[in-house]
Amino acid sequence: MAMTKDQLISDIAEAIDTPKATVRAALEQLSEIVSEALENGSEITLPGIGKLKVSERPARTGRNPQTGKTIEIAAKKVVKYVPAKALSDAIN
Repeated sequence: MAMTKDQLISDIAEAIDTPKATVRAALEQLSEIVSEALENGSEITLPGIGKLKVSERPARTGRNPQTGKTIEIAAKKVVKYVPAKALSDAIN
């Protein structure tokens, strides 16, 4: 089962003995900082967790699974995640 935002906030608040409101504000600020950096083309490294970076996905031809008709899928930017070696080692 996936961990919810509220569960994450509760776990962090308990671990560092800080009010949940403070942890919630810090988590929301982190989200804004990461979004801004990625929009500007920067990479974000979260020590011990991994790296987030923007990658270009080229336009391609796809197929509608319901009708089988060929469609063009537009190019777009996507966020890629590369896990840190420490995290990979911890789960393996």
